[in-house]
Amino acid sequence: MIAQIKKDLLQIKVFDNREQMGKAAADDAQQYIQDILSRKDEINVVFAAAPSQCDMLASLVGRDIPWERINAYHMDEYVGLNPGDPQSFGRFLDDHIFGLVPFKSVHYIAREGCPADDLCEAYRRLLAGIHIDIVFMGIGENGHIAFNDPPHADFDDPQTVKILRLDEVSRMQQVHDGCFPSIQDVPTHAITLTVPTLMSADRLFNVAPTAYKAEAVRHLFHDAISPACPASICRRHANATLYLDRDSARYII
Repeated sequence: MIAQIKKDLLQIKVFDNREQMGKAAADDAQQYIQDILSRKDEINVVFAAAPSQCDMLASLVGRDIPWERINAYHMDEYVGLNPGDPQSFGRFLDDHIFGLVPFKSVHYIAREGCPADDLCEAYRRLLAGIHIDIVFMGIGENGHIAFNDPPHADFDDPQTVKILRLDEVSRMQQVHDGCFPSIQDVPTHAITLTVPTLMSADRLFNVAPTAYKAEAVRHLFHDAISPACPASICRRHANATLYLDRDSARYII
């Protein structure tokens, strides 16, 4: 680790490269999971689906963690894609963790042939019956968390899950990530967990490597907490850690 910083309540750890960053996030996550499972029979964990998470997820899946006591959820999904489509977030998570370890349960947002409004309502009902213990998340190039884009992210959103139109920067990020060949191919709407839903978790592990995230990290760190950079709300969470590599941390160290 090359730097450790605190901004308001948010702990920030900076590493020389994304591989070290991912391993460190997985180390901390494993320790936290084992601690809470010493006190609880099972836990509920929300996962982001993005290339930024790959190093941490790859490190997590090889560990001796009691996955059979963990219920898995994911935080957002495109409207119009089916669960098995290559660009769907459910498919990404299948490939990187859901299909690789024996979770107690896995709860997908999408179901083939189901209207978006019905999917959204079903996930609302599902989340209403649980407490979220952990969220594994990232930061968008525009500072979004899940698909809560600036400047319209609602820190006091009364909904837990909603459908929204994606910001152009969010859509272009999917092209930068190699998920779609052009912005015209990226869906225009998504189902997302809202900001209060994400912040309701007991613990946040926020992993955001690469130079593409440097500008968002700069705004998160230096600007006021506001929907102009939705990720800035993490500075108010009592148990959140942001993991960066040297490239994404270039404006704060």
